[in-house]
Amino acid sequence: MAAGNKTNNGKRIWTWSHVHVSLYLLAIACLLTLFIGIVLFLFLAFNIPDVSSLAGYTPPATTVILDKNGGQLDVIFTQNRYVVPIDSMPKELPLAFVAAEDARFFQHGGVDAWSTLRALVHNLRSGEKGQGGSTITQQVARALLLTPEKTYTRKIKEAILAYRIDKVLSKKEILHIYLNQIYFGEGAYGVDAAARVYFGKKAVDLDLAEIAILAGLPQAPSRYSPFKHFDLTKRRQAYVLNRMAEEGFITATMARKAFARSLLWGAPAETDEDSRYFVQHVKKYIQAKYGWQALVAGGLTIETTLDPNLQKSATAAVKRGVAKWVVRRAQKVAGLPQAALVAMDASTGEVRALVGGTDFSKSQFDRATQARRQPGSAFKPIVYAAALQASFTPASIIMDEPLILPGSEAGSTWQPQNFDGKFNGPTTLESALIHSRNIVTVKLLQEIGIEPVRQLARDMGISSQLHKNLSLALGSSEVTLLELTGAYTTFANLGQPSRPVFITRITDRDGKLLEAFKVKKRQVLDQRTAYLITRIMEGVIDEGTGKKARGLSEEAAGKTGTTDTYRDAWFIGYTPGMVCGVWMGFDKKLSLGNDETGGLACAPVWLDFMQNTTVKEEKFPVPEGIVFLPIDRQTGRFNPANSDKSTWMAFNRDKMPWLEQRDPSGQQDPAGPDQE
Repeated sequence: MAAGNKTNNGKRIWTWSHVHVSLYLLAIACLLTLFIGIVLFLFLAFNIPDVSSLAGYTPPATTVILDKNGGQLDVIFTQNRYVVPIDSMPKELPLAFVAAEDARFFQHGGVDAWSTLRALVHNLRSGEKGQGGSTITQQVARALLLTPEKTYTRKIKEAILAYRIDKVLSKKEILHIYLNQIYFGEGAYGVDAAARVYFGKKAVDLDLAEIAILAGLPQAPSRYSPFKHFDLTKRRQAYVLNRMAEEGFITATMARKAFARSLLWGAPAETDEDSRYFVQHVKKYIQAKYGWQALVAGGLTIETTLDPNLQKSATAAVKRGVAKWVVRRAQKVAGLPQAALVAMDASTGEVRALVGGTDFSKSQFDRATQARRQPGSAFKPIVYAAALQASFTPASIIMDEPLILPGSEAGSTWQPQNFDGKFNGPTTLESALIHSRNIVTVKLLQEIGIEPVRQLARDMGISSQLHKNLSLALGSSEVTLLELTGAYTTFANLGQPSRPVFITRITDRDGKLLEAFKVKKRQVLDQRTAYLITRIMEGVIDEGTGKKARGLSEEAAGKTGTTDTYRDAWFIGYTPGMVCGVWMGFDKKLSLGNDETGGLACAPVWLDFMQNTTVKEEKFPVPEGIVFLPIDRQTGRFNPANSDKSTWMAFNRDKMPWLEQRDPSGQQDPAGPDQE
């Protein structure tokens, strides 16, 4: 009887031969499927990324720039992320994510078979690939080593990687990567960035209610966003809290209290508009020294010197100064000028405020640090300091008279003029600086030589190229506002310049110190000489070209500067604690208008700002060896009668020409009322 051919009333009758063949074919199919599966598994196993790279997890992180008080000035990032260790998070935070995303995280070996089987059954029934059943470890593998596509091939790779990751990293290390890597919506990556975006605080400061909100976001950040769907956010929060209670991470009472707690949301991050020129300067420094990647993805913390209150005052003062210019030039305004301001701590050089222009959004060119302009008479104090350092005294007489000098071209002449076009005849050095006499200054430079002045300027911090001719005396060499303001710290610090400092500390993402500011001082000018210049420049404000800077409760000194045809206006001044420089002019070097001098255009801006920095009445320290004598204003000679024609001048005791003209009373070192 042939197996399989029998019929019963027309129906086929199966025999054992049929069964044997079917089982044989099924066995072959299973073996073939197993073989293909093994081949596919091995193929995938040898074609997936190496997990060892995760041991040195360094994702792109946010660089933050802080002001002197720790307030945020700016953040720079490709992905908004602050990498924080597990130990710097509340203990409930990682547990909330475990409860919500992967309850068996601490038990499985990277892949949870039950969760995977449950997800597979769900997807087969629904005919979709909506449920992944991924563990936290698998999510780490997908986020860092794979693409987000939803395919079974990727799932196999994901499982292999998760298994390997679990063998290479500890559970704590995996959680560290996961909590710092995942996306929370609103541009926030990692729990710390999410805490800042949603609650305006760092992750370490989160409470249980806030933690549960964040733990519910990764599954669908947009769907559960508290900014968009608060009702769904609360449902998801309840789910997370209940799961935490079920897993024994918190009590039911804690869950209920957390759910009932009112939530305060963080305000949208705002950029400090006033400080944008300052921040731009800091960014350029970081990029130049550490590279672009370090700036945008290095997770640096940059602590700066900026005082936010003084910065606001500086910005407001500059705007008011330009507005006053508009009022003065009402019938002749063809466009608005630019203006800049730099304010530095006198003793440390720390830049407290910087304004590089009237509107950063319209022009990012920084007139405080980038623009080189002629300082005019604001350069003169350096010439006078070199003269006092040599053989001159404040009472030295120089003739203010017409002067004809060889010009720059063969056969040409140069005839420097005073601003008012007048000549005063015999003039004391002190009076010449107070009233900014050009001819006297040129004669001084002739006498002491050009190179000593150039060398002193370099020692004081001016790095721009300086002319090697007599026009240097009148500020013909272009410098930046930052340079010249920094140079004036030499006078405020009794001969020790303070280099401008913008950054006090830089740390990397791990808190490692990369750079720290240290005050470095060196004596470039004799203490007494520096004080004598300060004493004279007090007179500039009291009775000279800087009278519009009068009004502070503490002592102040400064110097105006105005260039030909009123193209540039300057005022650099200082108190015992603060040095501030102001510049005004057009970018195209047009005239500001007749009589728009440094005294008129810039000194009021300086005073406006400095009135917000004065906290107590201070006086400039008088170094040992300074004496005060009554001197005749016209002759520059000792006048013990102390008449209306005389003034009290300060002198270096070692360079006093009047010792032989002592007071008949026998006083050896006649002194003024400020000298005991």
